[in-house]
Amino acid sequence: MGCKMAIHKLSPPATALLLMSLLVLLLSNPASCLHAHCQIPAIFNFGDSNSDTGGLSAAFGQAPYPNGETFFRSPAGRFSDGRLIIDFIAEGTGLPYLSPYLDSMSSNFSHGANFATAGSTIRPQNTTMAQSGYSPISLDVQFVQFKDFHARSKQIRQRGGIFATLLPKEEYFSHALYTFDIGQNDLTAGYKLNMSTEQVKAYVPDLLDQLSRVIKGVYDEGGRSFWIHNTGPVGCLPYVLDRFLITAAQVDPYGCATPYNEVAQHFNSLLKESLAKLRKDLPLAHITYVDVYSLKYTLITHASNYGFEGAIRACCGHGGKYNYNRFAKCGAKINSINGTQTVVSRSCKDPAVYVNWDGTHFTEAANKWVFNRVAGGSFSDPPTRLIESCGGTTSGSS
Repeated sequence: MGCKMAIHKLSPPATALLLMSLLVLLLSNPASCLHAHCQIPAIFNFGDSNSDTGGLSAAFGQAPYPNGETFFRSPAGRFSDGRLIIDFIAEGTGLPYLSPYLDSMSSNFSHGANFATAGSTIRPQNTTMAQSGYSPISLDVQFVQFKDFHARSKQIRQRGGIFATLLPKEEYFSHALYTFDIGQNDLTAGYKLNMSTEQVKAYVPDLLDQLSRVIKGVYDEGGRSFWIHNTGPVGCLPYVLDRFLITAAQVDPYGCATPYNEVAQHFNSLLKESLAKLRKDLPLAHITYVDVYSLKYTLITHASNYGFEGAIRACCGHGGKYNYNRFAKCGAKINSINGTQTVVSRSCKDPAVYVNWDGTHFTEAANKWVFNRVAGGSFSDPPTRLIESCGGTTSGSS
């Protein structure tokens, strides 16, 4: 039964019966008509390299070719051969790709903004980017940027002119979809400091407290619809398998490092609990927990079933068991004696059959595979299709 009904042509008894049926429908499934004409006017994204559309590149230099080769045909600020899941989310909601907040070149923020930067963490790191590789644009900084963006948008719209047309309308901030994909780097950060798995697990509650505070802050700014990804199976990344000391007993039948995946699952379990609590604390919020871990692990461990050949070997890399070298990452060049530069870390012949792009990130083909499944809602709690993810309230499930 649709939510639009031509009741003006019916007789009074028939109209009464139809209205009664509609009332029953609404009481049994109040979200059905609420989401029938769900339109998302803007997206505001917070995250790390899994959803960075050019923030880090704008601040510290462009991700080199062959990044972007498959879809954009040139570097496009993304650490992948093409589109990321956030790009497919934008496409799925009928919006243009998100401009990075940090990029001042030809940016259009009328449909939202992307505050993610590659290497970002939930909590600030006690090291410089040169020391650890982690971005100084941690989640708390991204939230400060968002608040400033919101406040200054009002001021610029009031002044009018061309710049006002490049910013979201005020009502968009309450009707927008707020997406989060962050936490993976916080887990590996502990291992880089030689922490044990139990020590890394011990600071996960603090990570989620800080994430919850940012979500509450966005809610206070008017945000109501939240789409939050859990973290993927970090133990299946060539970067982790190459970087850390892993014994044969710690490797599962698919070649993934069990302790690192256990930490990711621990993070995800507590994240789900945190979001359940937030639903009670923020009664007007629609909070969707999206299980990308299960999908990514399924794709990696059963790659051949879905048309992929490479699972834990990087497409773009240089040498070794995993085609990964942290000293010669994707696109890395060396200077020859005569002064010319040679790319030593090249991409594979066909990225479309690889799951992993550069040892850390997924290929466009893998990102699309994951998106096509999360968009349908069957990997979400509560089960919510992407096109139904705006507005409303939900109690969710714990």
